[in-house]
Amino acid sequence: MPLSQAEPVRTAEARLDVQLGRLRLANPIMVASGTFGYAREMAGLVDLSRLGAILPKTITRQPRPGNPPPRTIETAAGMLNSIGLDNDGLEAFVERQLPYLASLKTTIVVSIAGESCEEFVEMAARLEGVPGIDALELNMSCPNVSHGVDFATDPRLCERVVSGVRKACSYPILAKLTPNVTDVTVIARAAEAGGADALSLINTCLGMAVHWRRRRPVLGNVLGGLSGPAIKPIALRIVYQVAKAVKIPLVGIGGIAGIDDVMEFLITGATAVQVGTANFYNPTVCTRILDALPAALGELGMRSVADVVGTLDADPSPLHRD
Repeated sequence: MPLSQAEPVRTAEARLDVQLGRLRLANPIMVASGTFGYAREMAGLVDLSRLGAILPKTITRQPRPGNPPPRTIETAAGMLNSIGLDNDGLEAFVERQLPYLASLKTTIVVSIAGESCEEFVEMAARLEGVPGIDALELNMSCPNVSHGVDFATDPRLCERVVSGVRKACSYPILAKLTPNVTDVTVIARAAEAGGADALSLINTCLGMAVHWRRRRPVLGNVLGGLSGPAIKPIALRIVYQVAKAVKIPLVGIGGIAGIDDVMEFLITGATAVQVGTANFYNPTVCTRILDALPAALGELGMRSVADVVGTLDADPSPLHRD
């Protein structure tokens, strides 16, 4: 039966839970790293227990001051940022931030970034068994730090990082990849070969802004990462390509600000999504999306999120059209 003729499903019957390899989420709506801080900031605005998962701000082995200001600028269809992984370091995170995160009744995926393969492995080993952590996301694709994308542009390094982390800890692993490559499917297959449970697609696109009258760059770091609606078509394209290249689940990221965006990513091949930039101007966007999700599934005649994933009809044949 064509989807347009499918019998609507009552929203109360909809199953929202999804599986990312070994990681089960109550629903597919995750908060992208760096957009909710360490969650305390949003506790008074959002029912954090409703979220599928929270990804706190990326942590590094040692404290980082980040890049010089200005660090952000609004663009015509999004935002450029050059934060530079500003954070207090792994030990401060474990001591000061993780206890609060562990108290939340939702999944916590800790985002880590290393300056070398060995540092990724060391951080994973240090976090093994620490209460409150449900999974790790490997931020191998930050464009705002020196060598930040090295591990997601070289397939050998990517596989080495993922496999090393997989051996060092028992957590499910999400590998966050960059769009700033010629063929992302090569990197995706390397991450899969290394043992990633899922892939996060995509990180920001490298960009810049300038003051033409001053003849100066706007950002203190000159270059920054573009996020928001401007990169959504790129993110959808990459999810589509990678879904055909690997067998592990995908998490779609890029320009998601409403239920239509979520559904587009799901049918294109993402099992879950992360909402990022939209949180800055609408902190309740994730719960609003969750409120709308059951009805969107019912509109397609689907009883679960899993039923929708990867159902895009990309057959170009005119005879195959409605």
